[in-house]
Amino acid sequence: PWTPLKKPLAETTFTLMTSSGINMKTDPAFDMERERQEPLWGNPTYRKIPKEATEADIDVNHLHVNTDYAKQDINVVLPIKRFREFETEDVIGALAPTAYSYYGYQMDPGVLMNETMPKVAADMKAEGVEAALLTPT
Repeated sequence: PWTPLKKPLAETTFTLMTSSGINMKTDPAFDMERERQEPLWGNPTYRKIPKEATEADIDVNHLHVNTDYAKQDINVVLPIKRFREFETEDVIGALAPTAYSYYGYQMDPGVLMNETMPKVAADMKAEGVEAALLTPT
């Protein structure tokens, strides 16, 4: 995580990643019901969020945070609007087409780290991502 950038921000392709449990309304929600039944389990999957997404497009499912704020302003947990502005203003080189969301409550992160995140990393690499901003909940 502390690797220096290889080129200036204005030439770097970024993506965003949040642990807040955001999903597009058109995609399956994170499984809160199973967690209610198994309180030490956290959904180890991820969701893709297009860079054009707005509050109207998303839902937030997380049993451990107040999701109301993110539903009012997506930038609270995923500063996607700000990064689109940065792209337009040439502060960054580009915002990748996809941001990523996962469910941050992981008492046993084995599946998340060994199965989910390698898929996310492959998706990022395919989109030419050079840096990621991680926003925890």
